[in-house]
Amino acid sequence: MSLLFSSTTLGPLTLKNRLVMAPMTRSRADGNIPGSMVADYYEQRSSAGLIITEGTSPSPNGLGYPRIPGIYSLQQTHAWTNVTRAVHGRSGKIFLQIMHCGRIAHPLNMPEGARILAPSSMAASGEMYTDVNGMKPYPVPEEMTEKDIRDTVEEYAVAARSAFTAGFDGVEIHGANGYLVEQFIRPNSNLRKDRYGGGIENRARFMLEVVEAVADSIGGERVGIRLSPFGVFNDMPLYDGMEEEYGYLAQELDKTGIAYIHLVDHSSMGSPAVPDSIKETFRKEFSGALILSGGYDAARAENDLAAGKCDLVAVGRPFLANPDLVERWQTGAPLNDPDTDTFYSSGPKGYTDYPSMEG
Repeated sequence: MSLLFSSTTLGPLTLKNRLVMAPMTRSRADGNIPGSMVADYYEQRSSAGLIITEGTSPSPNGLGYPRIPGIYSLQQTHAWTNVTRAVHGRSGKIFLQIMHCGRIAHPLNMPEGARILAPSSMAASGEMYTDVNGMKPYPVPEEMTEKDIRDTVEEYAVAARSAFTAGFDGVEIHGANGYLVEQFIRPNSNLRKDRYGGGIENRARFMLEVVEAVADSIGGERVGIRLSPFGVFNDMPLYDGMEEEYGYLAQELDKTGIAYIHLVDHSSMGSPAVPDSIKETFRKEFSGALILSGGYDAARAENDLAAGKCDLVAVGRPFLANPDLVERWQTGAPLNDPDTDTFYSSGPKGYTDYPSMEG
């Protein structure tokens, strides 16, 4: 019997299969509010064992890209309720990914009064797209005070409670891909001299405080975190000692009692390979569920599950282009190709108009 398509448990939840729809920024939330089109998009993909939403900001300060959703207002929370109702109507399970972009942001993509915050006042290299004025260099962020840090941790906790109010089955903390949590973890973006900077014990402090606050808000059994050891996205260069430091993170996260760790491996898209040894370390040191992602097809997913390398497998672009990916992989049917030109555009094209096998 296929493990990939068999049911399993994740904390208090029963999942109908072990295939996870990975979080993917899609930039369809006009005014930072997920509308009916967003609900349609996730409902179409409800055959996944678990859906993890696109990164959703806990604060106006956490917005970075154009048209990404938030969950810091009553209007946003109410709008997300339509999404969870649609997914649950098709017996799906869905977690909200909470993403604070930190320094990966631009004022033209943020409401008036929002602040670009980061561990240190160091701009990321590169540029960001803005709807108003095209590509713009990343600005220098404000270095967070300890009050800013406390306030931001509380924003994560409030966002988790709002997600629960909106009907989500849990939340995933985005600690990967160069956003705020990882900006604290990595030594190139965290130059602080206080208790949030220096050695890994201090650089991990913000992440662990966020995890603790979120777990206290909704229960650790409904919380996961996404990490990207050896990831270089958003100006996160490799550094000596990275493997040992992420091993420390695995040990510390195990103490929190959260439901899962979700490891990102973007080597299939040209990023440095994540050594098998670090995946094995997380498997050994963390007693919760382990989700692996990165360039999976059905055969490789089945093999890694059978070998006990992970408990769940997350897939991104194949789910983006194939709302019925589970059925296609089960039957060996051909897949739709994703249209890269519409990944972050507005409107339904390349979003809710990919055909299913039924038409």
